[in-house]
Amino acid sequence: MSTPEQYVQQKAAASGSSFYYAFLFLPAPRRAAITAFYAFCREVDDVVDEVHDPSVAAAKLAWWQGEVAQAFAGQPSHPVMQALMPHASAYGIEQRHLLAVIEGCRMDLEQTRYLDFAGLARYCHLVAGVVGEVAARIFGQTQDATTVYAHKLGLAFQLTNIIRDVGEDAMRGRIYLPVNELQQFDVKAHEITKRQYSERFTALMRFQAERAHRCYDEALALLPAADRRAQKPGLMMASIYRTLLREIERDNFQVLNQRTSLTPLRKFWLAWKMQALGRF
Repeated sequence: MSTPEQYVQQKAAASGSSFYYAFLFLPAPRRAAITAFYAFCREVDDVVDEVHDPSVAAAKLAWWQGEVAQAFAGQPSHPVMQALMPHASAYGIEQRHLLAVIEGCRMDLEQTRYLDFAGLARYCHLVAGVVGEVAARIFGQTQDATTVYAHKLGLAFQLTNIIRDVGEDAMRGRIYLPVNELQQFDVKAHEITKRQYSERFTALMRFQAERAHRCYDEALALLPAADRRAQKPGLMMASIYRTLLREIERDNFQVLNQRTSLTPLRKFWLAWKMQALGRF
């Protein structure tokens, strides 16, 4: 039997995520906390991605809601919550944070289209902004303004994910690109699901990428100087994700039938460069 700590470690490492590389440079207690929190996010996210019956997925998310309430009442039963709860008070992780992540995943079950960017931004707030907020606390936030930075950076990450995963998401019946922006560029939903490239599609994706870049710039401008050192793991992730976004742009947005990714070595190098040299 693995311990809760081993369980979350395996969960985080197995995802191969860019986040994992940023955790490597943290001191042990913070690394343990962020690994457990990240494993929680993966567990909840996997419900939506891997459970094909929506009613079963909804029941599982409801179970997680109950588990979060039980854990904060001192009775965690799932290894992820057993690993996370010892760190909750030290790093200001609150029940509302975890419930927001679950709520964001529930939106994925109930909604496959977003009419406009305001609607999409609300979804991003739950699945990425709140995650950024918790991560910033674990990394050692001292300034209130860092929360605003963390939310904006979370939005930038989520927009990058949406761009990268357009093809995969369409296969699952989801299109996150706002409906009014599809209309603006005269791109039909069926063109995306049938993986049909066009100059209109490329123009739509360039518009999405420019907005993501603006979010990165705004986030970095919002980070208070006093917290810059503590927030290095987030800046490492920004470096990795923005490099990924630039790769997608260089490939001219070939996102409908391939998934652009960076090699583990390249992710590690980008993370190390930020850690050692403090630059992108």
